[in-house]
Amino acid sequence: MKILVVLPRFPYPLDKGDKLRAYHQIVELAKHHEIHLFAVSHTKVTPEQRAALEPYCKTIAIVTPSHFTAYFNILRNYFRSKSLQMGYWDSARARRTVRKMANAISPDIVYNQMVRTVPLVARLPFKKVMDFQDSLSLNTERRMEQSKGLWRSILHYEFKMLRSTEYNAFRIFDALTIISEVDSEAIPHKKNGEIQIVPNGVDFDYFAPSAIKQSHNIVFTGNMAYAPNVDAARYLVHEVMPLVWAQRPEATVLLAGADPKPAVRALASKRVTVSGHMDDIRHAYAAADLFVAPMRIGSGLQNKLLEAMSMQRPCVTTSLANAALGATPGTHLLVGDTPQALADGIVKLLADSELAAQIATAGNAFVHQHYSWPAAVKPLEDIFNGLMESK
Repeated sequence: MKILVVLPRFPYPLDKGDKLRAYHQIVELAKHHEIHLFAVSHTKVTPEQRAALEPYCKTIAIVTPSHFTAYFNILRNYFRSKSLQMGYWDSARARRTVRKMANAISPDIVYNQMVRTVPLVARLPFKKVMDFQDSLSLNTERRMEQSKGLWRSILHYEFKMLRSTEYNAFRIFDALTIISEVDSEAIPHKKNGEIQIVPNGVDFDYFAPSAIKQSHNIVFTGNMAYAPNVDAARYLVHEVMPLVWAQRPEATVLLAGADPKPAVRALASKRVTVSGHMDDIRHAYAAADLFVAPMRIGSGLQNKLLEAMSMQRPCVTTSLANAALGATPGTHLLVGDTPQALADGIVKLLADSELAAQIATAGNAFVHQHYSWPAAVKPLEDIFNGLMESK
């Protein structure tokens, strides 16, 4: 089967959730199918990054829009009552390149990721499958609820436009996928039950338990320019940790991840380390007694939790983050939805090494049972095969 994959970012390095998902799906699909990759990239893709995908793709095309083009399209979409982020990833050159690739390849399936790429593929006369990944409208709505002033108004506009685009996807695509039931239920359409669940996985060989010497008590990881992670980091340090420090004043925190915004860098202190980019994020997981993901906004499955559990770190998180994961609170991890509940979970694991070990072991077994990449990609391959049979 020939598959044209259309992405809003080049899927390497694996520093964002959508890139991680796309990369591993390509790797698995390439075992049995011919993959052709198109990606928009707002940053230059290095030869080394391109080389990471070349073993799995017969052809690779990348379009890097100019800053002028990107922001002009944002403004144009506003006056056309369309999603601003769809404008950011759209361009005449990108549409033309995708169309030329599709005509040259004549793919059996066009597979695009996220509603951001809808303008690039909507008119292609081939079987089309879109991966919502998660509900961008739900993500935006949650961010809107935490925002004020002009930014809240902008997010409210974007929320409405994304909702409309998600609704219209049902008439454009032959099949739709998403990362979890929670996100599927958030898509505004009476047929949202027909969206098929394609979960994420974790690379167990890479994210394996490590004997690295521990230097911190608590770690939180993620791209620190991403709004839900920025919010979680600030929430952890400003609202949760004071309650922990009241009982364990020596407790230390590591905030690890690329591109920390000023609001994250400002959290650094004697008890809080802000690492910035780490060449090997596994060192961050292994360096702490436990992993905390105090997510209050965002959507989708938190890869950071899969990775921490795969590395046998006991985890504390919120119901919002665990909803897509589906772990059992108190068995595979601890869950809290207030600063006090999260602090209680952290203190409990720091004080009881036996409980921490039990949670870590159970969490590790849970992700091994439910989140391997081959198993995660199989439903997607089944969808493609079903569309081929219906031709």
